[in-house]
Amino acid sequence: MDIPDRYVWVAVVLALLQALALVPVIRRLRESDSAVRSEARLDLLDAVGGGLITGGLLLGLVVAERWFWLTLAGFALIAAVYAVKGVRLLRARRRPMA
Repeated sequence: MDIPDRYVWVAVVLALLQALALVPVIRRLRESDSAVRSEARLDLLDAVGGGLITGGLLLGLVVAERWFWLTLAGFALIAAVYAVKGVRLLRARRRPMA
C-alpha cells in the first residue's frame, strides 16, 4: 500500500509536537515540591505514551505494519496513567479538607 507523503509529514509534525510537550514536564520534574514531581512523573508517562502512539503510527506508515505494537503499547500506557490519575482524583475528593 502506497501512503502519500503528506500523511507521513503530518505524522512527523505530530511526533515533533509530542517531543516539545516533554519540555515543561521535565522542568516540573526538577521542582522541590514532591507533589508536583509526582504529578509530573504521571504527565511524563502520558507524554511518552503519546509518543509511542505517534511513533508506532509513523513507523507503521513508513516501514511496515510490524511496528503497530508500539501504538498498542502507547494506548496501554496512557490507559494505565489515566487510571492512576482517576484514582488519585477520587481519593482527593473523599478526603475532608479540614
